[in-house]
Amino acid sequence: MQPEKFYYDNKIVRNFGIATVIWGIIGMTVGLIAAIQLYHPAANMGNQYTTFGRIRPLHTNAVIFAFVGNAIFMGVYYSLQRLLKARMFSDLLSQIHFWGWQLIILSAVITLPLGLTTSHEYAELEWPIDIAITIIWVVFGWNMFGTIFKRRERHLYVAIWFYIATFVTIAVLHIVNSFELPVSWFKSYMVFAGVQDALVQWWYGHNAVAFFLTTPYLGMMYYFLPKMANRPIYSYKLSILHFWALIFIYIWAGPHHLLYTTLPGWAQSLGVAFSIMLIAPSWGGMINGLLTLRGAWDKVRDDVVLKFMVVGLTAYGMATFEGPMLSLKQVNAIGHFTDWIIAHVHVGALGWNGFLTFAILYWLIPRIYKTELFSKKLAAFHFWIGTLGIIFYAVPMYWAGFTQGLMLKEFTAEGMLKYPNFLETTFRIIPMHIMRSIGGTLYLSGVIVMAYNLVRTALSGKLVANEAAQAMPLEPIQKATASQETWHRVLERRPIQLMIASLLVILVGTFVELMPTLTISANIPTIASVKPYTPLELEGRDLYIREGCSNCHSQTVRPFRSETERYGEYSKAGEFVYDHPFLWGSKRTGPDLARIGGKYGNAWHYNHLMDPRLMSPGSIMPNYDWLISQNLDTSLTAAKIRAMQKLGVPYPAGYDKQANRDLDKQAKEIADNLYVDHIKVKSNKEIVAIIAYLQRLGTDIKANKTANK
Repeated sequence: MQPEKFYYDNKIVRNFGIATVIWGIIGMTVGLIAAIQLYHPAANMGNQYTTFGRIRPLHTNAVIFAFVGNAIFMGVYYSLQRLLKARMFSDLLSQIHFWGWQLIILSAVITLPLGLTTSHEYAELEWPIDIAITIIWVVFGWNMFGTIFKRRERHLYVAIWFYIATFVTIAVLHIVNSFELPVSWFKSYMVFAGVQDALVQWWYGHNAVAFFLTTPYLGMMYYFLPKMANRPIYSYKLSILHFWALIFIYIWAGPHHLLYTTLPGWAQSLGVAFSIMLIAPSWGGMINGLLTLRGAWDKVRDDVVLKFMVVGLTAYGMATFEGPMLSLKQVNAIGHFTDWIIAHVHVGALGWNGFLTFAILYWLIPRIYKTELFSKKLAAFHFWIGTLGIIFYAVPMYWAGFTQGLMLKEFTAEGMLKYPNFLETTFRIIPMHIMRSIGGTLYLSGVIVMAYNLVRTALSGKLVANEAAQAMPLEPIQKATASQETWHRVLERRPIQLMIASLLVILVGTFVELMPTLTISANIPTIASVKPYTPLELEGRDLYIREGCSNCHSQTVRPFRSETERYGEYSKAGEFVYDHPFLWGSKRTGPDLARIGGKYGNAWHYNHLMDPRLMSPGSIMPNYDWLISQNLDTSLTAAKIRAMQKLGVPYPAGYDKQANRDLDKQAKEIADNLYVDHIKVKSNKEIVAIIAYLQRLGTDIKANKTANK
């Protein structure tokens, strides 16, 4: 039997590599602009499309799905072909995948600054884009499995297990978390509400980190690290334990994002328990990677690519220790809603994802261009300035998180809040935010240097678009050999069974965590005084979502004395039954707004939105003066009411026909009230609607307490 000749497709790898670098620079630049706004709000240049609330989701989407996403596809397309001894199944599918993914990213760049968002963290894109993501993800899977089926290497190496688990799990996560009811081409409401929506979102949000930012990178680590070090992976048995334990345990941990909320206690406890268990497989993978370098540490001293890999793996170990630690209720009580979480996330993002990506780019680009890296000194400079950037970013954010978390909980000897004004804590951490932006600038500078280095490398060589290779075709398995193999060895050559097994493993935790809360009504008790939003309040809520207010303000009061003293009655599950989507938030850059209704007059809110510093001197909130000049669009109000009725919100039958009349009536009442305070504003302006929404928040519970007296 003669070996078969074929060609690896390096052009698609090159394309994803270029996209990785370009989107990385764009995404990090947007993040830097957002970071500067947290101590200099005028950095939005007075533009409504560049405020923190609108560009923060643009930053996260650009870094996660554009930078990291393209890096994943670059690494997968390169390693998969070589592990399977086969060209990608279809060049056409590869091109559809590449250009489709770039168009999806471009649609995010356009829609998110326009305020077209679902407000679901890491899943903000509206329903037409969600459909496009589904289609392109299927194209990716089709191409991957087509390549697996035509392989010339029977055994599926561990990296491919992680790729398969990534594909199937992300598909499940995306579909379930995208259950939306469209109102128009650019507006939809989440099918789930309140507590249910929160559970689904953080089941998705946590596992997007697990199965988009972690498992494919672990697969690439298992392929590229042995290649870079010229050493076999330390332990194949450990890789088996690592894979199955990780994908089984990870899927349960989402509820640790919702500790001390109105999520059922048993779900919170399961999330904590599995988060603690997650340390074992996570560190198993890190140790397997680091021990692969046994006997090769002299190479680490001299090879900048291995330096990036080692620091990346170390950052992975730090982040996967800290995550379970933050899931402990005592730690979470201090750390949640603070910059501690920002530090934790960025140790993983900048260290693990960023440095592994840089290592692969530095190793891969010279090989597909058949040349040497243009400058090892520039690569070394990138490593050190990038490492300094991480330190200058993370350390101040940890400091800020500890500072703010403890200040907000501190009482005087007389039993009064020591810092009753939230702004007191904001002023204290501004120097840390300045340091954070310096760290981000250092890190971004390193990426720009890398881009220059890689461009010069490519110019010094020539892309081998179709790299010649040869391998023996697959031979039938001898029965005697098959009978002597372990069950896992058999599974390792059966991709469909491996995919099904991976799917079943991740579905166990999914069903146990989600189904009771989604299906058992007793888990979400109703409160008689909680009524649907009026049409004007509903429109105001949509404006609140458009402006990204939930990126800075939470809407859930935890049952701590420090929070009930500061914000009011702790939150109840029944308060949120009509909230499509939930808006609990994940970071308090400003105070919680769950009980803001009735606390201040309409004039206060008007002035605060026009110029926050008029009412809160030193505030880092941007001006929202465009709300005063822009007319409220009520063309979809009736359709929104009908959509809410379909979702079970008890508006009277036919109410959509009179919704705008009620809206106008309430708007005029607010405008008249403002006029009493010498504020002249027309009732059809957006600011009137958002004031109506803010004045509603928390008043249902106050009404309930009054009724019980």
